[in-house]
Amino acid sequence: MLYLLMLFLIIFLLPSLLLPFAFLLLLMILFIPYKFTFDSLITLFTAPQQIIKIAFNPALRRNHALEHATINVIEELYGEQKLAGEAKDNGFYIKGIIKPDLLREAAEEGLRRLKNGENNLVIHRKCGTSLAVANILSSIIFLFLLFKTGNFTVIYVLIAIVLANLLGPIVGELVQKSLTTSANVEGMVIEGVYNKNSSNNFLGFKVVNQPRKLFVKTDQLKVY
Repeated sequence: MLYLLMLFLIIFLLPSLLLPFAFLLLLMILFIPYKFTFDSLITLFTAPQQIIKIAFNPALRRNHALEHATINVIEELYGEQKLAGEAKDNGFYIKGIIKPDLLREAAEEGLRRLKNGENNLVIHRKCGTSLAVANILSSIIFLFLLFKTGNFTVIYVLIAIVLANLLGPIVGELVQKSLTTSANVEGMVIEGVYNKNSSNNFLGFKVVNQPRKLFVKTDQLKVY
């Protein structure tokens, strides 16, 4: 009740106090299309390069697939977890609160299921690929509207964001499956799970940085 009374006094008794805020808000709204144009151009130059870099690296694609499969297995058993992954040429990182033994079991299970043909495990809805694809789509849509009409307007920003959020998950999954992951994991083995947490000394005590960071090391058996 007190807050409502204060708001009433500000709006009706001291309207001049709102003028600077209204002016600042107007400037921000007018500036949004220009900033979005700059961000869109940067996205079109950088985001596709990241996807292409993964697409032409078979080892990275296999580890990316196993990273997704591992997290999917964990979430099937325990529900959605606050885990993040990062694939490398020789394995993948998992960041979050998880026991090494559980991670090893989930990775082994994910690998086994991928080898048995469960290719849907290579897709994860929260993958960075889908986010990159959504950003690329919003950039393309916005720049298309901008160059088509020549008008800088926040309406085009909203249209681009809405359409990108609708199309992003669909296109993102297609890009994951065809470009940034590979279910061809025959001969792939898991060598171990290693703790990669960094630690600092504070007053003689070892302080481990959170969240936990584990590395699942993989290898590809060579067929002679």
